[in-house]
Amino acid sequence: MKIYTRTGDDGTTSLFSGGRVPKHHLRVESYGTVDELNSTLGLARTMALSPQGDADLARIQHQLFNLGADLATPLDAPTSYVVRMDAESVTWLESRIDAMTDSLPPLKSFILPGGSPASATIHIARTVCRRAERLVVMLAENEPIGDHVLPYINRLSDTLFTLARAENAAAGVADVIWAPRG
Repeated sequence: MKIYTRTGDDGTTSLFSGGRVPKHHLRVESYGTVDELNSTLGLARTMALSPQGDADLARIQHQLFNLGADLATPLDAPTSYVVRMDAESVTWLESRIDAMTDSLPPLKSFILPGGSPASATIHIARTVCRRAERLVVMLAENEPIGDHVLPYINRLSDTLFTLARAENAAAGVADVIWAPRG
């Protein structure tokens, strides 16, 4: 199979539903940013993560592929093969946040991205996640999207924040506390 198709040379791309849209379409920006997030998590997984952190990121990467497919397929598209985001994925993220939070010292101040290389990279992923969320919100204002897309991506940024803290703890590195008068 060839990687290039030449069909995008006119500045358009195909959606899973078969339709074509400009490459700058908000739907493409949304799932493209989810792809960027997934790549950033792939980078984080090359770092010295805890076994649980690596397992969590591996599962999230698979979920992000589902999210990208969901975003690349309009709700009214006649497809049966697209995996849509579901409540179970959101609930799993919430359970991971709760489990990690229970094992971490209480958060008493803002923290800065940093600490261990793995934590810092997860913080970068968190900011990419927030950008993807902003794009998906704009998309949802213009087109219908799945019921669980926004809750998932919102909960994911919280999961990544908590995971960055957990990875610092696992590495024996303190979170970087924000000094307001720095």
